[in-house]
Amino acid sequence: MNSLYEERVLITGADSTARVIAESFQDNGARVFVCDVREEAIESILSDNSGIDGMVANVGDEADVNRFIGAATTKLGGIDVLVNVVGVAGPTKPTEEVTTEEWQSTLNVNLNGVFFTSRAVIPGMKERGHGAIVNFSSASTKTRIPNRSPYITSKFAIEGLTMNLARELGPFGVRANAVLPGGIDNERVRMILKRLADERGTTLEHEKERSLQYVSMRTLIQPQELADMVVFLCSDNARHVTGQLISVDGNQEWED
Repeated sequence: MNSLYEERVLITGADSTARVIAESFQDNGARVFVCDVREEAIESILSDNSGIDGMVANVGDEADVNRFIGAATTKLGGIDVLVNVVGVAGPTKPTEEVTTEEWQSTLNVNLNGVFFTSRAVIPGMKERGHGAIVNFSSASTKTRIPNRSPYITSKFAIEGLTMNLARELGPFGVRANAVLPGGIDNERVRMILKRLADERGTTLEHEKERSLQYVSMRTLIQPQELADMVVFLCSDNARHVTGQLISVDGNQEWED
């Protein structure tokens, strides 16, 4: 276990992988505050975890982020750890068919959300000389995917922001890293595989095997694996790990 006793942790997202991360921090002694745009996700995690606090907020809305940060700071007394998990898939279509609204809405959540939350917590971290930021990118920045330009662009930008934050904040004892997940064994991936199976007249298992042929270890990633990596990166065990893009993907070789 990587002890994070009494660390004050802010997480964007309250469902699926974000929920597992939040619960893992709590299990390691941290105090946790989460947000999610879906009220049902917030209600579920709070009802099941008495030690976790949170609220409904849209990370793509600057005013909402400021409200969220303010509530978390009041509740926790400050923020030591920021984990940006929230992201949207964006449109699936050729670049020339992507509308301005689709482009802006994808970057607004995926990139602006990371910027808004980071900007809000950095002053306190710098003042205390202590802090860790972990942003979620994607293994797809290594493989690239046709017809996913807004998503891939937003994730590349997150990586650039993360590495620049590491250099900018390092002298203040604040670290920044990014995690690049591969295909996650969750409901969203299963829905994607089911949709592909329906479109191609195959089975879900066939599409899963087909997608895994491009992964060296032939496996999907469990949410707990991502949670373990995030907790490690925010613990003293990783006190000199910063500016890194860390893949948890079984070596994603390619996607189509």
